[in-house]
Amino acid sequence: MTRLLEEAFSKVSGLPDSEQDELARALLELAGVDQPPIQLTAAEEADLAEAEAEIARGELASADEVRVMWAKHGL
Repeated sequence: MTRLLEEAFSKVSGLPDSEQDELARALLELAGVDQPPIQLTAAEEADLAEAEAEIARGELASADEVRVMWAKHGL
């Protein structure tokens, strides 16, 4: 293992378990290991259904609203 990868694992080990798992799935996927679909909770399913309904109604964020959101997060 390279020093850089060891450093990355060291930093990631301090993150919450859910974030560690998300990063592990991404790394395995990049390494060519297929990952099973993520199982959503009931609350996540409800949020997704509401988002899809908003899209169907044409309730989309404007370009300005998207820029404000990105700026809020320093991007």
